[in-house]
Amino acid sequence: MRDPAPTTEPAAAAASPHARRFGLPIATCLVMGNVIGGGIFLLPASVAPFGTISLVAFGVLTAGAIALALVFGRLAERHPQTGGPYVYARAAFGDFAGFLAAWSYWITAWVSNAALAVAAVGYLTVLFPAAGAHKWSMCLAALAVQWLPALANLAGTRYVGAVQVIATVLKFAPLLLVAVGGLFFFDPANLGPFRATDQSAAGAVSAAAAILLFSYLGVESATVSAGEVRDPARNVGRATILGTAGAAVVYLLGTLAVFGLVAHEKLVSSTAPFTDAVNAMFGGTWGGTVVACAAVISMLGALNGWTLLSAQTPYAAAKDGLFPKAFETKKRGVPVVGVVVTVALASALTVYNYTLGADGVFESLVLITTFTATVPYLLATAAQIYFLLSGQRERVHPGRLARDGVLAALAFGFSMWLVAGSGYAAVYQGVLFLFAGVLFYAAMSARKTRATA
Repeated sequence: MRDPAPTTEPAAAAASPHARRFGLPIATCLVMGNVIGGGIFLLPASVAPFGTISLVAFGVLTAGAIALALVFGRLAERHPQTGGPYVYARAAFGDFAGFLAAWSYWITAWVSNAALAVAAVGYLTVLFPAAGAHKWSMCLAALAVQWLPALANLAGTRYVGAVQVIATVLKFAPLLLVAVGGLFFFDPANLGPFRATDQSAAGAVSAAAAILLFSYLGVESATVSAGEVRDPARNVGRATILGTAGAAVVYLLGTLAVFGLVAHEKLVSSTAPFTDAVNAMFGGTWGGTVVACAAVISMLGALNGWTLLSAQTPYAAAKDGLFPKAFETKKRGVPVVGVVVTVALASALTVYNYTLGADGVFESLVLITTFTATVPYLLATAAQIYFLLSGQRERVHPGRLARDGVLAALAFGFSMWLVAGSGYAAVYQGVLFLFAGVLFYAAMSARKTRATA
């Protein structure tokens, strides 16, 4: 299979004062910010019913996520172009596999952005009760939450990086307060039983993992924006590993601290576990405001990063003729058409949700993204296995062959676990989404063939 041409940016874009390539710190913040969205603020309560055995599930997932991050790092060394999993799948298996990776990743991005914005409104109403007075005020708030990061993106990669660093610092301050400071207030009596259900140990770990499986989506963030990273062959892999490891530390310490700060009986029914944890540490009820601010900042930071990623994959595919050429338009280092189209689709889905109520429909679409997000992971890890087994010396480091093979196998297994955890309905509907893209691919492929005839 032929490799995709290296991504090269126009000199004008590179010279723009609003375009700036990300260094290692910003690339790491991009990964951490996208992995840790708003879910961290609910996770301890979500897994509390299983008991502290859920921490074992966290450990297993962390190992899988780091294996996936290491594989992405290896692939980025050989293919340091914008597009991440799309680039790797296309290099190994051709245009159709690359398109499926790009299509599924794009679906994941804009539907998840809509879901994240709607979730952020719940925290905004704590800070601004008027925002929750009516469904239309909530809808407007959700749209504002989506368009503010989009405007930051349209202003240029220089501002994307600045927003990402600020958001990461501000959201990690309260998280680290609980994750680290909470350990000084830790009370083992609050932990509750190790296994709180009648399930076997393996069953309890699997059940808890089904909830936690999607906590690490976003480990590919630096690879997708590799074209905007300085020295990508060196920095993308490092940022992926550092960002994933940093997110894992926050997840594990934060969950453990909340388990030790809030009594198990209360935590099981808590709707704001970090609020309860802060209140347990310092008393009073001011924790709700602090956590609400942290959650809003966290989600805005995640939306800022995901908005950029949602435009980068179609941009890479458009350069190869697999997406409409308009997606190739870049200004200030940002694929502007991809940003606008993605946020417009997410906004339309948000309005649909608030207008019709759509009980269960919106949630079903979000669940589908848990399947579509893993398609690029499977294709990328399969590409690495293909490179290792096909004897392509230019893509394989002989001294790391065995180690890379084990990592690729673990990452592929982890990706399959993600697919299984998304459930039968999500897999069924997600496959329909993929098949809908086949018609789109047929039209774009025919157009590409005519252009080269």
